[in-house]
Amino acid sequence: MDQTTASRRAAAEENRRRGIRYPDSPEGNPENLRRNGGRKFEFHLINVFFILLFLALIAYFIFFLVVRSESVISNSHNTRMNLYAERVLRGSILTADGKTIAESKTDEKGKETRSYPSGRMFAHVAGYTNNGKSGIESKYNFSLLRSHTFFLKQIYNDLLGKKSQGDSVVTTLNYKVQKTAYQALGDRKGAVVVLDVKTGKVLSMVSKPDFDPETLAAKWKKVTSDGSSSVLLNRASNGLYPPGSTFKILTALEYIHEHKNYKDYSHHCTGSVTKGKTTIHCYGNTAHGTVNLQKAFEKSCNTAFSTIGLDLNIKKYRTLADRMMFNQPLPTNLFSAASSRFTLEKKQGTAKIMTTAIGQGDTLVSPLHMAMIAAAIDHNGVVMKPYAVDRVKNDTGLTVSSWSPETYGSIMDPSDAAVLKKFMRGVVTEGTARAMADDSYQAYGKTGSAEYNEKGDSHGWFVGFASKKGKRDIAIAVIVENGGSGSSSAVPVAEKVFDTYFA
Repeated sequence: MDQTTASRRAAAEENRRRGIRYPDSPEGNPENLRRNGGRKFEFHLINVFFILLFLALIAYFIFFLVVRSESVISNSHNTRMNLYAERVLRGSILTADGKTIAESKTDEKGKETRSYPSGRMFAHVAGYTNNGKSGIESKYNFSLLRSHTFFLKQIYNDLLGKKSQGDSVVTTLNYKVQKTAYQALGDRKGAVVVLDVKTGKVLSMVSKPDFDPETLAAKWKKVTSDGSSSVLLNRASNGLYPPGSTFKILTALEYIHEHKNYKDYSHHCTGSVTKGKTTIHCYGNTAHGTVNLQKAFEKSCNTAFSTIGLDLNIKKYRTLADRMMFNQPLPTNLFSAASSRFTLEKKQGTAKIMTTAIGQGDTLVSPLHMAMIAAAIDHNGVVMKPYAVDRVKNDTGLTVSSWSPETYGSIMDPSDAAVLKKFMRGVVTEGTARAMADDSYQAYGKTGSAEYNEKGDSHGWFVGFASKKGKRDIAIAVIVENGGSGSSSAVPVAEKVFDTYFA
């Protein structure tokens, strides 16, 4: 190799090191440049993909830790809870006024039992701990099996092989109101829900038939094999029923939306009305005479409201139902709550529209949902999320965690709420709930008789609210299965609850 050739090669190598490419070199060839550029682009895409995947994993872990972790830990199938149970005596469940709903006791032999001093009274809302868990026992399982006892005391208990006291869950439930609702419903199947209007606190939740939490494990097979009674079903939050005339709240509201001159409405009731092949009767075939919209509401006139249904824009009617929380999960902070259902199409015809407008048809709703609607009417259209636990405290009374009222949103304008409130007051003073009229407090409501079979048997409904100066407003929903008219079956239950609360 001569000196000139060596010099050229040395120069070329230096240029390559500096990044200089010659047009006639393989690296400088345009085709090769495009190919290399494409490879670099693919490499960058792969890098971006893995970076996004990594960020998604981080986001999921954060979501899991913040939102889902406690529910997973509290799950009754999570064996980690057994480790807590070995070191912690399960905490108590208390009413807002300090009464014990559930507590754990240890006898002289060290055997631990779960006791329910009030027996069946809080059965569904408190829940049970055998054969799985339900109610507060389930949702707040983690809290009940944690102990915030002073850490030195915990160490001392561990050394002695003694369990530390678990934290107590303080509910929003009012003992006197719960007892009154429970006794008023008696041996009848049904449910009662009572809410604090301004906060969404659950003051009472009763469901019947009920069960004894202390003997449930021994009677589990018998209880679960009785499909006709559905003893374990919490009818207050998960029972779905035809709303009957309580649904006229929605029908009236939609008519008001579509007719600005609703005050001019007039209908002559003869006790029944026939449209095509469909005949609708008022309860007991009562003829109400000539009524305006408010009087039709107060008297619960089926002939008026069934024909009003034919005059409504069905699409707007469905939109209103959706706004009123139908066909979606109920916005609550409770252990469980069933979604209410409303389906209606214009093509379904006259019979379906007329029956739906008076709360029959395929519409189904829970007592909890109706109580939320009643509370919203009294609260200028604003819905507060129902919740049943106020705080968790340790064995010295120190608050470990707490919950505050949470607003869901508005389901109607304040002006609409004011009109409905006026109508519901008229039901008590002039209409189907006159037996509830009381000078010591002001009650508002809507009765209902919801047919559930072809024989015409009915469930009795009452939904409403009441107020008294110096006391917080409360809303209520009562259903008495096979109770006939709401006036005779559900109104007396609600009246006793109001009397107790406002006493």
